[in-house]
Amino acid sequence: MRLSELRKKRGISQLKLAMDLNMNQNSISRYENGEREADYATLIKLADYFDVSIDYLLGRTDKPEINR
Repeated sequence: MRLSELRKKRGISQLKLAMDLNMNQNSISRYENGEREADYATLIKLADYFDVSIDYLLGRTDKPEINR
Protein backbone atom coordinates (compact mmCIF):
# COMPACT_ATOMS: atom_id res chain seq x y z
CA MET A 1 0.00 0.00 0.00
CA ARG A 2 1.22 3.47 -0.82
CA LEU A 3 -0.07 4.96 2.38
CA SER A 4 3.31 5.88 3.83
CA GLU A 5 4.41 7.51 0.57
CA LEU A 6 1.23 9.59 0.33
CA ARG A 7 1.37 10.59 3.98
CA LYS A 8 5.01 11.68 3.81
CA LYS A 9 4.42 13.54 0.55
CA ARG A 10 1.73 15.56 2.32
CA GLY A 11 4.08 16.11 5.28
CA ILE A 12 1.84 14.69 7.98
CA SER A 13 2.51 12.26 10.79
CA GLN A 14 0.77 8.97 11.39
CA LEU A 15 -0.87 10.56 14.40
CA LYS A 16 -2.21 13.51 12.38
CA LEU A 17 -3.63 11.16 9.74
CA ALA A 18 -5.21 8.97 12.40
CA MET A 19 -6.77 11.98 14.11
CA ASP A 20 -8.09 13.39 10.83
CA LEU A 21 -9.74 10.06 10.01
CA ASN A 22 -10.89 9.30 13.55
CA MET A 23 -8.65 6.24 13.69
CA ASN A 24 -5.92 4.84 15.90
CA GLN A 25 -2.28 5.73 15.09
CA ASN A 26 -1.35 2.11 15.72
CA SER A 27 -3.67 1.03 12.90
CA ILE A 28 -2.03 3.48 10.49
CA SER A 29 1.38 2.09 11.44
CA ARG A 30 0.22 -1.48 10.86
CA TYR A 31 -1.26 -0.60 7.47
CA GLU A 32 2.01 1.04 6.44
CA ASN A 33 4.12 -1.90 7.65
CA GLY A 34 1.90 -4.51 6.01
CA GLU A 35 1.00 -6.06 9.35
CA ARG A 36 -2.68 -5.38 8.76
CA GLU A 37 -4.92 -4.85 5.73
CA ALA A 38 -7.46 -2.06 5.60
CA ASP A 39 -11.09 -3.00 5.22
CA TYR A 40 -13.25 -1.60 2.43
CA ALA A 41 -14.60 1.34 4.46
CA THR A 42 -11.08 2.31 5.57
CA LEU A 43 -9.76 2.13 2.01
CA ILE A 44 -12.49 4.54 0.95
CA LYS A 45 -11.61 6.95 3.78
CA LEU A 46 -7.92 6.86 2.89
CA ALA A 47 -8.51 7.26 -0.86
CA ASP A 48 -10.88 10.18 -0.27
CA TYR A 49 -8.47 11.82 2.17
CA PHE A 50 -5.58 11.71 -0.30
CA ASP A 51 -7.84 12.21 -3.36
CA VAL A 52 -6.53 9.10 -5.11
CA SER A 53 -8.17 5.96 -6.41
CA ILE A 54 -8.31 2.82 -4.29
CA ASP A 55 -6.41 1.03 -7.06
CA TYR A 56 -3.58 3.56 -6.72
CA LEU A 57 -3.60 3.21 -2.95
CA LEU A 58 -3.30 -0.57 -3.29
CA GLY A 59 -0.56 -0.35 -5.92
CA ARG A 60 -2.70 -1.77 -8.73
CA THR A 61 -2.03 1.27 -10.93
CA ASP A 62 0.52 4.05 -11.10
CA LYS A 63 -2.14 6.62 -11.98
CA PRO A 64 -3.53 8.32 -8.86
CA GLU A 65 -6.47 9.87 -10.73
CA ILE A 66 -9.96 8.80 -9.83
CA ASN A 67 -12.16 7.67 -12.73
CA ARG A 68 -15.62 9.15 -12.28
